[in-house]
Amino acid sequence: MEQTWYVAMVWIGLALIASIISIRTAISVALVEIFVGVIGGNFLGLDPRVEWISFLAGFGAILLTFLAGAEIEPDILRKYAKESIAIGFFSFLLPFLGAMGYAYYVAGWTADASKICGLALSTTSVAVVYSVMVETGLNKTELGKIILAACFVTDLGTVLALGILFANYNVWLAVFAVITTVVLVFTPGFVRWFFGFFGGHVSEPEIKLIFVILFGLGWLAAHANSEAVLPAYLLGLVVAGLFQEHREMVRHLRTTAFALLTPFYFLKAGTIVSLAAIWTGLGIILVLLAVKVAAKFIGVYPLTAMFRFSHKLGMYTTLLMSTGLTFGSIAALFGYSRGIITQEQYTILVTVVIGSAVVPTLIAQWFYQPRHDDLEGSWQK
Repeated sequence: MEQTWYVAMVWIGLALIASIISIRTAISVALVEIFVGVIGGNFLGLDPRVEWISFLAGFGAILLTFLAGAEIEPDILRKYAKESIAIGFFSFLLPFLGAMGYAYYVAGWTADASKICGLALSTTSVAVVYSVMVETGLNKTELGKIILAACFVTDLGTVLALGILFANYNVWLAVFAVITTVVLVFTPGFVRWFFGFFGGHVSEPEIKLIFVILFGLGWLAAHANSEAVLPAYLLGLVVAGLFQEHREMVRHLRTTAFALLTPFYFLKAGTIVSLAAIWTGLGIILVLLAVKVAAKFIGVYPLTAMFRFSHKLGMYTTLLMSTGLTFGSIAALFGYSRGIITQEQYTILVTVVIGSAVVPTLIAQWFYQPRHDDLEGSWQK
């Protein structure tokens, strides 16, 4: 037990250091936590395989994904359906085809390993984008909501493709799909009644109800050999309208996520990176990172111009859509745990995924972060 308290102190201490660095440098705390995690994993002996750390990191990813879904207001999704669907779809398709083609035809990976490569690099990081949106306040703007909606479309495409290409088609997958559908249909009405009847108490029964549903869907997903982040994302989307009426509860939920849970997720993402493995595979890492970002630009930036975004907003949107972390690392781990890719290929993909979380976000924040007057664009309806 003494060792557990010590490990907890070290991890939270590093999260505190990351917060201070983030405040002093104006860099997203998610990115700083990844950098600190790299240092911790390579020089301080942080072990990401500790079971309770893995659980907190996993729940942090699920809760952050749920909150990102809850930020997508149905009215905004309907109002900007054309922009969100077009940007999100091509943000998935072109990187998937580009990375898969490079891995198969140039790097010589197997067909299935190349598919995993394409899936891992097709994603947009909901975790990173949502963190940046909250920190900058853009989650309250229509631009931020369009970007989050496009992220939803991109990652939905990734998860659906992963399921179609590699799913275990058995009875548990069918049970998971049916129960998830039922939960998504009936949860908004039940949650509205529950919040009205039990809400407003210091014990926060509303938050506990959300946790129960997320844990239940996570258990079903694990039993069906699927991923818990997909139903969490969809659940956030279906309750998004209701959450606009309970902003104080959402603030408490967000505080729980950012203060305790997500630091474990981002720190763990950094500890997985091996600096020695990066040096060995540096060439293919740089090429795959360039392939992903280039494909995102080819797929996204022309659409932002077509939808009359200014150059600055178009670049900002494209750079954020170029990020990857949560679903990308999930796809890579899926391939590694099932023997589809080797440990070396896994390290390469995870490093590229983390690199795509860091490099485009830093460029977006340093050179293209919108000011208030930038948001009065002609794209607004």
